[in-house]
This record gives sequence, structure tokens and C-alpha cells, in this order.
Amino acid sequence: MTAKMQGRAELQRRLARMRKAAREVAPQAVVKQAERLATVQRTLAPEDDGDLIKSIVVTKPGEATPAYSQPGGSRVAGETEALVTAGNSKVRYAHLVEYDTAPHINEGRFAGSQHPGTTAQPFFYPAYRLLRRSIKTQISRTLNKAIRGVAKGGRG
Repeated sequence: MTAKMQGRAELQRRLARMRKAAREVAPQAVVKQAERLATVQRTLAPEDDGDLIKSIVVTKPGEATPAYSQPGGSRVAGETEALVTAGNSKVRYAHLVEYDTAPHINEGRFAGSQHPGTTAQPFFYPAYRLLRRSIKTQISRTLNKAIRGVAKGGRG
């Protein structure tokens, strides 16, 4: 084999080790940052009976989000993805707290009565906007550190 082909084969092996190192580290880094986000969201959430705060959960890679969770309802997280959701089958009103409700005439059990509406008490997206840049930075740092370790000759 020529020296050029040997160098190429070594490069391919090293790149494969780098990808493997990144795939091993990514799930832990993403979950750690999702937990951080969920903590801030729990801090900002209004505490009436505590059910809304308890419904803010982190769904780890490969797990399914709770039914009726916001945003997006029930779905399975990808292998390098952690999902933070609010709401579950008991707490179906997370989106109403986040935004608001307009005054309206009730139907159903309290038909005909006037609902005064509610004011928004944002907790979910303000925390996300506050931490978004920092979360991306921390995940990138963790991945880059793992990749640099392999690039410097370490085992990935």
C-alpha cells in the first residue's frame, strides 16, 4: 500500500472514532442542558397547586413524551435529542397559562355562564429564550472536547 493510501486509511479511522465519540457524548450533554432548562422553567411557572410545575419533565433519548404535553403532544425523542415539555393527562392547560384565555361564554357543565378570561403567565418560552444560546454553547463545547480528545490521539 502506498503512503498516500495509508494516510487516507488512517484519516478515515480517526474520523470514524471522532464520530463515535460525538455520538457517545451527545445524549448526556443534551439531557444535562435539558434538565437545566426544565429547572428554570419550573422556577418561572406559577405555583397554584404545584401540578403545572410537576408536569414539566425532560424526555430522554428514545423515550416518549407524556400524553397531552405541550408543545406538540406525545412523541418519541430521537437518539441525540432531549425534549422538555409541560403538561400531561392531568395538566392539560399548560398552553393556556403560557398564553392566556379570552373572556367567553362557557359551554358544557357551566353552560351560559361568563368566563372572565385569564392573563398570560409565561414560563416556558421565556426560559427557553433566556438559555437558548448558552445551551447551544455548552453542548458544542462538550462535543468539541470529545472530538479534540480523539484528534489528539486519545481513544474515542
